[in-house]
Amino acid sequence: MYHLHSPKGWDHRSRAMSYSVEVLREDATFVPEVRSPTVRRRELGALLRALRLEKGLTVEQAAERLMVSMSKLSRIETGHGAATPRDIRDLCDLYGVTDEAERERMMALAREGKQQAWWQSYDLGYATYVGLETEAVAISAFQSSVVHGLLQTADYARAGHEGAMPLLSLDQIEKQIEAKLTRQRILTRDNPPRFTVVLDEAALHRVVGGRQVMAAQLAKILDTSALPNIVVQVLPYEVGAHPAVESNFTIVELPTPTPGVVFVEGLIGSTYLERDEDLTRYRIIFRKLESIALSPKGSLDLIRKLLHDYKGGLEAV
Repeated sequence: MYHLHSPKGWDHRSRAMSYSVEVLREDATFVPEVRSPTVRRRELGALLRALRLEKGLTVEQAAERLMVSMSKLSRIETGHGAATPRDIRDLCDLYGVTDEAERERMMALAREGKQQAWWQSYDLGYATYVGLETEAVAISAFQSSVVHGLLQTADYARAGHEGAMPLLSLDQIEKQIEAKLTRQRILTRDNPPRFTVVLDEAALHRVVGGRQVMAAQLAKILDTSALPNIVVQVLPYEVGAHPAVESNFTIVELPTPTPGVVFVEGLIGSTYLERDEDLTRYRIIFRKLESIALSPKGSLDLIRKLLHDYKGGLEAV
C-alpha cells in the first residue's frame, strides 16, 4: 500500500491512476513575500558601486575616507552585508548624492535589506538562492541527474531527501519540502519569471521514489510546462558529451540595475558566481544546451512516452 505523506498546510488533488500533486491551500500561513531582502541588498550595492565608480574611487580609497574597512564596504556593494542608516548617510555624502528622494530611496533599500523573509524560518542551506529566485525576471537552469526543484512533487522531493547524506529527521524533511513547494508559487504569481529548464534525459530515467512517484513527477512536468512562461527541454543521451556534462547550474536574472547570479550546485556545497565574465560564460553554455536539446515539443513527447512507460509498469504489477 502506498501512503502519501503531506506537510502541514497542503491539500491533495487526485489525478488519473491515483497519482496526486500538492497545492497550497488558500489559508496557508507560509506565503512568500513579494520583496526579497537579498535582492534589496544587491540592488543597493549595485547603486553604491556605480556611484563610487562615477567618483573615480577605488574600494580602498572610499573605505579610507569613510574610516571603515575595505571588507565592510565590499560586502555592502556585493549585497553580502547589510548597510546601516549611518552607512548610507556617509556614503551619500562622500559620493555627492544631495537629492533627498534618492537618499531616501537608498535608506529604504537598506531597511528592506534587513527584513525577515519567509524562507529564513526554514533551515535552508541555499537561503541566498531563494532570496534571489523570489524576484527573478528570468531563470535558466540545467539539471544533469534530477528534476529541478521548481518542478518537483512533494513525494519526489521526499524520496530525494531520504536518499541524501546526512539523513535529516522526518520533521526536517517535511519542512524542506514545504519550503520547496512554497518556492514554486513564483511560477504562477502575477508577472511571473520566465523559467527555462534543460533536463538531462538521465533525470527522467532515474527512478527516484519508485515508478508511481516518477509517474506523478512526469505528469507534473507536463502540467507545469503548459504555463506560458515555462519552457522545458530534454537533452537526449544521443548528444553525448556537452559543455555541462558534470554540472548543475541556474542562472538568475534580476531586475535592472541588480546584476544576475549563477548558482552552481555541488556535493561539497553551492557557489554563487557574480562576475560579468562568469555570467557571460554560463549564458553562452546554456544557449548551447538549448540548441542541442530536443525542441520543447519533442521534449514533451519524450516525457509523455516515459510517463506511459511508468504507468504501464504499475499496471503490470
